[in-house]
Amino acid sequence: MATPAQDTVELARRIRAHCVRMTHHAQASHIGTCLSMADLLAVLYSEVLRVDPARPEWADRDRFILSKGHGAAGLYAVLAERGFFPREWLATYGDDGGRLATHVVRYGVPGVDFSTGSLGHGLSVGCGMALAGKREGRPYRVFVQLSDGECDEGSTWEAVLFAPHHGLDNLVAIVDYNKIQSFGTVKEVLDLEPLADKWRAFRWGVREIDGHDHGQILEACRAVPFEAGRPSAIIAHTVKGKGVRFMEDKLLWHYKSPDAEQLAAALAELGEAP
Repeated sequence: MATPAQDTVELARRIRAHCVRMTHHAQASHIGTCLSMADLLAVLYSEVLRVDPARPEWADRDRFILSKGHGAAGLYAVLAERGFFPREWLATYGDDGGRLATHVVRYGVPGVDFSTGSLGHGLSVGCGMALAGKREGRPYRVFVQLSDGECDEGSTWEAVLFAPHHGLDNLVAIVDYNKIQSFGTVKEVLDLEPLADKWRAFRWGVREIDGHDHGQILEACRAVPFEAGRPSAIIAHTVKGKGVRFMEDKLLWHYKSPDAEQLAAALAELGEAP
């Protein structure tokens, strides 16, 4: 199994700490989804994506689309940690007129490749970027991180059908499969199982991993494309609210922001001062 640098674990911890501070400051929702994907973001931005913070518009950079744009705090946190913009910007998350909106915005935010928030659109845009790269002969890859809930969307499955037809082996979809969406568990709202087999039936190369195991994340990302000439799907099994025990696997934290007492408790668990 691939062995990531130990600092990816530390980076994930810092991402989680930033996220609880940001959502508390903005009185914003979606801390649960930010925490579930922190490990994925830490490994991607440390060990996988070919990006350069000094050249955020570098033409041959790998592209990353956070299709689940409500997890904006997590993406902003990793971009700040990687040096795309100052960490001080994170303290303005959700401020009226500020740069960092509570759904992902590209305008004025270095490192963001596409503004997102309307679920079910990210993979279609990723297909377009990947197809353009193929036609222009560019070496970049496109990584799209989806929520499990947006796998309810018909537009997602149109993109899933489109990508193998066009041989987009430079495209990687990562499903943050934390199994909780807006109004209940995925199984209750619209059962997706067998999810991996559905992607396989649409002619994608597929791997299932523990989305909190940095070694498994790195090994899967380094192995793409899993099948020659086909796009790759990584089904990452995660826990909503991972890293803060009173938030873990709780639907409440899809919408609730931490109050001052909960913020202090979360930061203490993450090894951070209030």
